[in-house]
Amino acid sequence: MTHKKEFLFKRILLTNDDGYDAPGLQVLEKIASELADEIWVVAPVQDQSGTSHSISIHNPLRAFPKGDRRFAVNGTPGDCVIMGVRGLMPEAPDLILSGVNRGGNLGIETVFSGTVGAAMTGALLSIPSIALSQNFIDGQPIYWETSQKYGSQVIKDLEKMHWYQKGSCLNINFPACSPDHVQSIEFTAQGKGFMDKVDTIKKLDPKSNPYYWFHFNRPQKEDDLGTETNAINNHRIAISPLCFERTNWGLLDQLKLKK
Repeated sequence: MTHKKEFLFKRILLTNDDGYDAPGLQVLEKIASELADEIWVVAPVQDQSGTSHSISIHNPLRAFPKGDRRFAVNGTPGDCVIMGVRGLMPEAPDLILSGVNRGGNLGIETVFSGTVGAAMTGALLSIPSIALSQNFIDGQPIYWETSQKYGSQVIKDLEKMHWYQKGSCLNINFPACSPDHVQSIEFTAQGKGFMDKVDTIKKLDPKSNPYYWFHFNRPQKEDDLGTETNAINNHRIAISPLCFERTNWGLLDQLKLKK
């Protein structure tokens, strides 16, 4: 007698910011296949890195069918989440997973991250949402097998902790090492991350008109104990709870005193 496999979730929505054809989305599907029987994929047509949780309010969106429960959307990761939950799925998902991003989303870079932005949009819709990113070091291989090996088990363990709080999401970063070299899992604060500064690079087109690229400088550096970067640097999986509250309470108190 064949027994049907029991899953932790009934329905999961997957998205990313690297685009529909990104290798990390394939890894995410393998992770989700261990968690739910019904998996929906709604991802951007092209790379949307750096779009944070922006949504399109001035341009119409199109959802291009790519197969059963699969769509590519000409919009941002935030658009994809809203399209999936409110426009394409007959019922809301039990969980939203965003990623697996090609590169870490650490520290202040989470403000720009479309991967984290998609998870934050899910939180805005009151759906448990998790961003997943695979850190790598320039010039070295990307260890997709690390996030693939640990991703589903980490989410299963988190579910046992009843982690979800309204208005919050989780940001998971996997270290740039092989699965056998992962040391542990650490619950972390956001910290500063690797981003040092942003430069503009000026170039000229064939008609001598200027155009510009942004260049992010990300030197490998240390951060305080208990932060994402410190955990990643020490081959640990970093899990940070994020929310929309960004008030600088110390400065607020200072301004009130000077009023």
